[in-house]
Amino acid sequence: MTDVVFVSGLALHAYHGVMQHEAKVGQTFHLDLVLDIDLTQASRSDKLADTVGYDQVVDIASQAFCGRRYRLVEAAAGAVAEAVLERFRQVTSARVTVHKPHAPIAATFADVGVTIVRARQARS
Repeated sequence: MTDVVFVSGLALHAYHGVMQHEAKVGQTFHLDLVLDIDLTQASRSDKLADTVGYDQVVDIASQAFCGRRYRLVEAAAGAVAEAVLERFRQVTSARVTVHKPHAPIAATFADVGVTIVRARQARS
């Protein structure tokens, strides 16, 4: 059984993209994070120490996503997933979706983006 902690629709302004104007002007991206974690103890203890705080998840994701410029949202999403796994040892995997609703595409669309899933490596 896997439980999850999630954050949906985190809006972050960043300068990711291949086009030169994306690096200059930037745009707002929306992130969805789904963290696999065993919440058995937290559901029994009612203590924050037995889970991950949403505020901490948002802080780590924001730092990883906005801390540097990426050409590809794939790289930005991967950085977020790796940062979450590094910071929160109790998280077994992280699913990060980056929505880029203002991508410079000559088409009408509701949304584009990527989803990256990273899991903690089992130690032998």
